[in-house]
Amino acid sequence: MTHASGSRPFSVVVLIVATLILSGSAVSQANLQGQWSTLPYPMPINPVHAALMKNGKVLIVSGSGNDPANFTNFLKAGIWDPVAGTITTQNVSWDMFCNGMVVLPDGRPFINGGTLQYDPFHGESRNAVFDPDTNTFTNVGSMAHGRWYPTPTVLGDGRVMTLSGLTETGGTNTTVEIYKVETGWSAPTPTGWTPPLYPRMHLLPSGKVFYSGSTATSRMFDPSTGGWSTVGTTRYSGSRTYGTSVLLPLSPANNYAAKVMIFGGGNPSTATTEVIDFTAPTPAWNWGPNMSQPRIEMSGVILPNGKVVALGGSLNDEDTSTASLNADLFDPATNTMSSAGANAYARLYHSVALLLPDATVWFAGGNPMRGAYEQTMEIYKPPYLFTTDGSGNVVPAIRPTIVSAPSTISYGNTFTVQTDAPDIVHAVLIRPGSPTHAFDQEQRSVAMSFTTGAGSMTVTAPPSGNIAPPGYYMLFVLNSAGVPSIASFVQLAEAPSAPDFSVGATPSSQSVIAGSGTSYNFSVTPSNGFNGTVGFSVSGLPAGASVSFNPTSVTASGTSVMSVSTQASTPTGTYPLTITATSGSLVHTASATLVITGGPANFAILVSPSSQTIQRNSSAKYQVSITASNGFTGSVQLTVSGLPARTNRSFSTNPVSGSGTSMLSIKALPKAPTGTYNLTITGTSGSLVHSVSTTLVIQ
Repeated sequence: MTHASGSRPFSVVVLIVATLILSGSAVSQANLQGQWSTLPYPMPINPVHAALMKNGKVLIVSGSGNDPANFTNFLKAGIWDPVAGTITTQNVSWDMFCNGMVVLPDGRPFINGGTLQYDPFHGESRNAVFDPDTNTFTNVGSMAHGRWYPTPTVLGDGRVMTLSGLTETGGTNTTVEIYKVETGWSAPTPTGWTPPLYPRMHLLPSGKVFYSGSTATSRMFDPSTGGWSTVGTTRYSGSRTYGTSVLLPLSPANNYAAKVMIFGGGNPSTATTEVIDFTAPTPAWNWGPNMSQPRIEMSGVILPNGKVVALGGSLNDEDTSTASLNADLFDPATNTMSSAGANAYARLYHSVALLLPDATVWFAGGNPMRGAYEQTMEIYKPPYLFTTDGSGNVVPAIRPTIVSAPSTISYGNTFTVQTDAPDIVHAVLIRPGSPTHAFDQEQRSVAMSFTTGAGSMTVTAPPSGNIAPPGYYMLFVLNSAGVPSIASFVQLAEAPSAPDFSVGATPSSQSVIAGSGTSYNFSVTPSNGFNGTVGFSVSGLPAGASVSFNPTSVTASGTSVMSVSTQASTPTGTYPLTITATSGSLVHTASATLVITGGPANFAILVSPSSQTIQRNSSAKYQVSITASNGFTGSVQLTVSGLPARTNRSFSTNPVSGSGTSMLSIKALPKAPTGTYNLTITGTSGSLVHSVSTTLVIQ
């Protein structure tokens, strides 16, 4: 969008005094409408993009700030500390103006794309992360093509999908790319349609991502397949350009039934709203209550009590004379709008609003003219922060306090919250916001079930990342009067996995000639701190084959060599082997294949039993077996050695042709020497010679 040139900050000056000095009427209505005030210091850079971070500070990304004069030498970002009331600025290395920004599961804001050039605008393919612990930006992998005005969305597994934006040549990027911290960007996936710039996207409990506008046709993206489907058409016939869209609060009380609400938009803008209910057999848009004023370039912020404050914008785009200063409160429980008072300054193009940890709403920016932006910042205190005393006077409400809460919680598990309030009725996680261009790409509200004890609550975390994507959240508790605590930040993640290991065999297949040997490498890889000892076994070997492991066990990690030996008699064929690794109750397997092929004609010799004991003047018999392999048909001549004196020996069949058996008879004469004798039975057929051992004991 092109803007007229200008160089001065602007304000709706006639409203300054009314803002700085709250009227008695405004105070008296605070418990019904809330209260507006203006911060006593300005925003030094154009707050085009904002993200509330895990430390309670707000990252402001301006880049060139919608001023081409800044494009080469004045690219800025800032950090606002709402508690200290300070703003520090720093340079950025490339123009992050008109990026998309979400916060990764580890708490680092992720800056997606930006401005490669002005007039006409072309998109950046670069991306960066901001570390709130060191206040530094670091570039990460670039996308396949540029994106100016993209919408990134955190998925249930913590990956980030991005859609739309202008490419490096100025056309609309019609692909989806998905970013994973560990591996970078996926290959682009075509959408098959042309999305608008800054499309409104919401992750649903199904794991699918819903596109709610700004066009009239709504769509659904399935990250598991990369496919799109059409979901319906809005009742409003026009485009809701720069209206906003909100995923209404999710709750276990109704099995996390998902509804999305769209507000305003269009030029001239509309005051209408619509809601789509995804629990309906065929989800469809239905009218919601009208806002008090039409709005384009508006904001919508989810509050801890589940209400949504709709604020800012104007009737005509970038026209301060038609600014919509009245704010509205939407109550999903009653499907009604009520007044949220009025802010003082026109908040149009490039205005931002987000929920702060103290349960107030920050409202800043406004940039309908190039080179000029609204420097003032306003704070909205919702009605829940006020009550009346016994005389009917409006006074601050007494807030419950979170005394302690864990820093990390895991899906589906319980955690303990210590509180000073005995009447807590609501516990909710709200994902910190990241608004730009009339849409918050991050905010999300998820209620949680809990039980109470003396000064404590046992709270059950959301069941999955599709309900609440991994990352940092503000934890609020609300008392029976609906008054929220100040938030505690908690990180929601998968439960830490138990120590374990994985195994693998390489190569996956070996081929040997019967009678020879081969080997495999069997590796153990630990995970989650595993340091146990792993032993090995194998099954599936053919007859006549044996294995040994060296070493016989591995501690924590390493490789054992599995050596396989075969005999000439081992049958040919393909044998699937299962190698089993065991460490206590942990058992894992790997597969390998052993292929036995036939070699030259050969035979094997076996003897049974392996030992005989006789008295003098008696006989012993051994069965000698010849097994042919690979077509062996020769004659095997048998001999025996190792016998003592005064013994006789004979073979029942000698030689043995091909396969067969021969009975070896040994007679100990009356004066045969007593003792234990190791006998060697040898079979010879031409150059083939094989032996086998047995034992004779004469007593």
